[in-house]
Amino acid sequence: MTRAPLPGTHRLRDVLARHVLAEIPKLFTLLDRTPVSATYGCFDRSYWHYRIIDFPCGMSQEYVWPLALVWSLDLPDNPYRAQPALREWIEAGIRYSARSAHRDGSCDDYYPFERAIGATAFSLLAMLEASKIIGLCNDEEVNIFFERRASWLAARQESGVLSNHEALIVACLVRMAERAASARWEPTIAARLSRLLSWQSKEGWFSEYEGADPGYLSLTIGLLADIDRRRPEFGLRPSLRRAIQFLSQFVHPDGSVGGEYTSRGTLNFFPHGFEIAGAWMPEALVVNERALKPLRERRAPCYSDDRIIGHHLWSWLLTWQYFVSERPVPVPHRSGRLHYGEARLLIDRRGPNALYIATGRGGAFKLFYDNHLILSDTGPTLRTNRALVAVTHIESKNTVTIEDDRLIVEGQMCWAKGARCPRARPRWPSWAAC
Repeated sequence: MTRAPLPGTHRLRDVLARHVLAEIPKLFTLLDRTPVSATYGCFDRSYWHYRIIDFPCGMSQEYVWPLALVWSLDLPDNPYRAQPALREWIEAGIRYSARSAHRDGSCDDYYPFERAIGATAFSLLAMLEASKIIGLCNDEEVNIFFERRASWLAARQESGVLSNHEALIVACLVRMAERAASARWEPTIAARLSRLLSWQSKEGWFSEYEGADPGYLSLTIGLLADIDRRRPEFGLRPSLRRAIQFLSQFVHPDGSVGGEYTSRGTLNFFPHGFEIAGAWMPEALVVNERALKPLRERRAPCYSDDRIIGHHLWSWLLTWQYFVSERPVPVPHRSGRLHYGEARLLIDRRGPNALYIATGRGGAFKLFYDNHLILSDTGPTLRTNRALVAVTHIESKNTVTIEDDRLIVEGQMCWAKGARCPRARPRWPSWAAC
């Protein structure tokens, strides 16, 4: 595959920068910037400002990384580059994390004493990177905190299978090994990396809650591509190649990724790993050419949630940092049918039509015509006179019959438990199970 500078590629890079810079003021509104405040450096304004919760969300401290990147990168029209106040706020965010964490180094996310692995790993990864960028590598308080948090993560395993969380933990430990120039973390890195790789299907995807989710797969790819860049001796490229090839099939004709038919129903897409892998796998750059099209055309999903916008900001900034100017020309997908039996996903492309369907989620699907989404359906929903709601789009074992022009999915419906008010909560019958 030959590569050449494509028209508009540098404009795409500038679009990434502008999109990030437009979000930075929001991060400032989330941050307690008053140095004499007891919560100076806290990014959870629901806690320190609105006071509607009585514990800080540890995930929010992840914002130190995108702030450190805009502080350090020479983005076009970047008003935050090398600003002294911004560096102080980044350091305050790291120190607040240390002061607000549990004694074991963990943090909470959505409820008190949760000790959430995802929030703990996301925020540690961000702080390791931010502290390196602003030159906070020899601070005793920070180093003790990082050691405690990394040790807690290294010893914890989740009950469910979330490959992106496992990749996050490995990414943190790899950085800890670099930071301390120590072999202490190597056995744990090897064990957890082996565990993560065992979760990869032969079809290329990594498991997310027992299924394939292209959105979170893009995050796992990004983390592994960066680990490969740092530690090529791990030999991750064959695994990465399979994952990228799988995901490339699930970039829709309009450039969107994922949706209701995937295992986590997300519309996430994290592009940085495809730029990093693009240095040795040109096909990875084609994924970004397609999947970043909605961002370029101002029709991307809105990720501006108070808790998770940080994931996307640092991924976009890393994409800008590692952007490859010479890119292969995207070639349209061939017509035909692809059936991923383990993922329980089927793609059927016929001329201008493209159908993406989940046989494991009751036949939930997206249908495109001439590069436009014309129908997205999660199947029938039933509501009983007892206020019970039954749905078909929950991951479950179904009987599937695939014919030339027909697909039949048979299985049980599942009860959707959506009641919030105790007075309105229905009494679940003993048989109310999938």
